[in-house]
Amino acid sequence: MTALQEKAKDVLINNWREKFTIPCANLYPFQWKWDSGFIAIGLSYFDIEKAKIELNTLLDAQWGNGFIPHIVFHTDNDSYFPGAKFHRSDLHPLASKTHKSTGMTQPPVLGFVLEKMYQIAANKNEFLSYIESVIDKVYFNHEYFYNNRDPKNEGLVYIYHNWESGTDNSPIWDDIWETMNPPEYEFERRDTTHVDASERPSKREYDHYLHIIEIAKKHNYDDVKIAKHSPFLIQDPLFNAMLIKSNESLINLYKLIGNNLAKIQQLENWQVKAKNSFNAKLFDENIGAYSHYDLRNEKLLPYLSSSSFSPIFANIPDQNRANQMVETMLQKFGNENQYLCASFDPTHQRFNPKKYWRGPVWINLNWILYNGLKNYEFDAIAQRVKSDTIAIIEKNGFYEYFDSRKEKHETGAAGYGGNDFSWSAALLIDMLEN
Repeated sequence: MTALQEKAKDVLINNWREKFTIPCANLYPFQWKWDSGFIAIGLSYFDIEKAKIELNTLLDAQWGNGFIPHIVFHTDNDSYFPGAKFHRSDLHPLASKTHKSTGMTQPPVLGFVLEKMYQIAANKNEFLSYIESVIDKVYFNHEYFYNNRDPKNEGLVYIYHNWESGTDNSPIWDDIWETMNPPEYEFERRDTTHVDASERPSKREYDHYLHIIEIAKKHNYDDVKIAKHSPFLIQDPLFNAMLIKSNESLINLYKLIGNNLAKIQQLENWQVKAKNSFNAKLFDENIGAYSHYDLRNEKLLPYLSSSSFSPIFANIPDQNRANQMVETMLQKFGNENQYLCASFDPTHQRFNPKKYWRGPVWINLNWILYNGLKNYEFDAIAQRVKSDTIAIIEKNGFYEYFDSRKEKHETGAAGYGGNDFSWSAALLIDMLEN
């Protein structure tokens, strides 16, 4: 391992907590769904047994309907708001009886994570036995989405909360907030005691977030009622691309295991429907990439974000459309003064290069785009994303997110949010191994 990889390894070792890895100390003291998936990839390079435990711990919190929550509250730590007492996962009749959690989820990455871990594993036969022990749980999670989150039976699943997107305070959601007028909630923020408030969502944004959760709780986290009543109902290109990529990986893994023909057939059926609907409904010719679709108000939200390009990771666009997307990316996000890839369009008035998902570069999206660009043989641009990722970590450390403006990195103070952040470390290890 290089010196940088050794530092990344130390981050993961220090963030390990008996059976799971925290994203970072203080700010995020629990287990997050898609974080754990990305973390398991990095762990696999030096401690694959620990990577298995990471995923097992997450899957142990799966609900009786296949749902996997976005946060599992393994401890009673009160340094995070909103915690288990606010979320009340127990309101759902099929929620885990042994694990407190939220009643929302995050992008479904576990399918492609398992396939990536198999590629990394030195002992393929042994690891395939491990996959055989957990793959049906991941399949069950996908089945949950298509059975409960696809009200129009079109192969595109909805998210009912911005936290489910993974891109928590994206400017895309501003359009939804304009349709809402939630109460002013009284609560004590914990994140801003650890991180500068200028780098985090506002108090009023949190009012919107909490209001949507209150609506879901009122209906005991029932998906049918949420689809009917939630003001936030989005078909997200990133979320659906992660599901489609994970479907593809489950097909590959089930074929390696053998048998499971019915599951393979179901996954292939989901893939055809999902990709057709994705391309027909979510591609926005006006912006030259994919957009989020607002199911509540039946319209595309015409904004460019790093999520807009994520479908290349899941082999969703054809080559011509991929060419168009990369042209858009370079034109809007790729000028010589910017690191790739900002989380929101740097040419847009809503762009904020310091504020969470409103503009900073995130390592997990860069990893997704790097691998997607390689899928379509955009090797030079993939290399630029990789080089930019290494450069910003070398200059600043393993932060949660980073300023996209190159001049801000000259002082080494352009890393924001939590430091020693687990997925930044884990995915850098993988990028350097490739």
